[in-house]
Amino acid sequence: MAENFSKILVCCDGSKYSEKAIRQACILAEKFSSKLTLIYVVDKTRKTDILAGNEYAEILRKYAKETLHRAQKIVQEYGLEPKLVTKEGNVANEIVRFSKDDNSDIIVVGSKGLGAVLQFLLGSVSLKVANHSLCSVLIVK
Repeated sequence: MAENFSKILVCCDGSKYSEKAIRQACILAEKFSSKLTLIYVVDKTRKTDILAGNEYAEILRKYAKETLHRAQKIVQEYGLEPKLVTKEGNVANEIVRFSKDDNSDIIVVGSKGLGAVLQFLLGSVSLKVANHSLCSVLIVK
């Protein structure tokens, strides 16, 4: 890798694939002395979520906070201190938008997430991010 990845954006969803992506991002961050940002996007695009109302949205926000906290602990094992970000909306779109706004040099994402059935129907978040991002994307298997 010839690039210097000074700003790394890592996508978190609580899955084992996400954890592997976090660990891989930490290795990159150590190598390049990078700033690491962990992002969790609360998916606000599914009709069932929208119809369920505020209680369900609060549950999703709580899960996001817990997931980022667990991810932060993993990053801290490497002696790094990440920035934590929570967004709401279409997952892939919000990741791409944030990476542009934050001038991320690379996005690190797991190859699969928690919603395997939804991914099959709607397409993989990692694929959408890779196709629409302006920066490099590392998809961790």
